[in-house]
Amino acid sequence: MTNRPEGDARAARNERREAARQRAQRARTQQKRRQRGTRLGLQIGLGVVLLAAATIVTLVLVDSVKPAGPGPSTMSQGGITIGQGLKPVSAAATPSASATEGAGTVRITLYVDYLCPICGQFEKANGEYIENLVDSGAATVDIHPVAILSNRSQGTKYSLRAANAAACVAEHSPDQFFAVNAALFADQPEEGTAGLTDAQLTKVVTGVDGLENRRAVTKCIADQDYSKWVDERTSAVSGGDIPGSSLTTFPGTPLVLVNGQQYELTSPITNDDFRTFVVTAAGATDATPTPTPSATPTPSATPTGSTSPKPTKS
Repeated sequence: MTNRPEGDARAARNERREAARQRAQRARTQQKRRQRGTRLGLQIGLGVVLLAAATIVTLVLVDSVKPAGPGPSTMSQGGITIGQGLKPVSAAATPSASATEGAGTVRITLYVDYLCPICGQFEKANGEYIENLVDSGAATVDIHPVAILSNRSQGTKYSLRAANAAACVAEHSPDQFFAVNAALFADQPEEGTAGLTDAQLTKVVTGVDGLENRRAVTKCIADQDYSKWVDERTSAVSGGDIPGSSLTTFPGTPLVLVNGQQYELTSPITNDDFRTFVVTAAGATDATPTPTPSATPTPSATPTGSTSPKPTKS
C-alpha cells in the first residue's frame, strides 16, 4: 500500500475547506437576496396600503366638504309656499313675515320634523283647519321640513330621509306636497324607533293620490338627492337663520308662526287655542273661514319632557 505524500493531503484539505467556504458564502448571498426581496415586498405592500388609506381619507374629506348643491326649485329658502287650491304659490323666495298674498290673507309658517311627536300632535289637531284656510284662499302656509331629530332613530337618520322625500316631492310633484306632508305625519313612526325603511317611505309618498312623476320621485328618494341640502338647511335654521320670522334663535320643532308671530304650543295642543291665535294674529275675524267640526280634534297624547321642542343637532 502506497501512502499519499503529506503535501497532497494538505492540498486536499484546503480544497475541501475552500469548497465549504464558497458554499457557505453562496448560501449567505442567497439568504441576503431573499431578505432583500422580502423587505422590498413588505415595503411595496405597505406603500400600497398607505396609498389606499390616503385615497380613502381624501375621498372622505372631499365628500364631507362637498357643497350640498341646490335644493328644490320650489324651496329657495328651505320652505314651499302653498296657497289657494293647495297648490304652490310660486317658486320665488319665501316672503317676509309681513308679506301677504292679498287683503286679509294670513301667512302661516311651519318648521317641522317628520319624526317629532309634537309636530305630529300639532298636525293632528290643526292639519285639517289649516287645509281649510289655505284651500279657501284665506291663508297661505310655508312648510319647512328640517331634520332636527336625525340622531333619534337608531342610526337610520329617519328625519333626514323623510325630509329628503318631502323635498323630492317639492321638486317633482309640488302640487301634491301638502297631501304628502299630511301623509308623512299620518304614518309617522315613534321617536326612538328605526322609523320607516326607504321602501316604506316611498310607498307612503307614492301612495298619495295624484302624485306626478312617480319614477323621478322614487329615484330621488332612493338616491337621497336632497339629503345634503336638508342637512345644510337644518344646520342653518338651528343656527338662527329662520326665513319667515324675526327670530334669531331656533326654539325647536314644531315652530309655528302666523304673520310672523310665534305661536306658543299648549298642552294639550288644541285647535280652539290655535284658531284663536290665528284670528288674533290676523287682526280680524273675517280673515278665517269657519272650520268644520272635524277640523278641531284634540290629540290623544300630550307633549312629554322627552319630546320638548328643543332642537337636537343631528
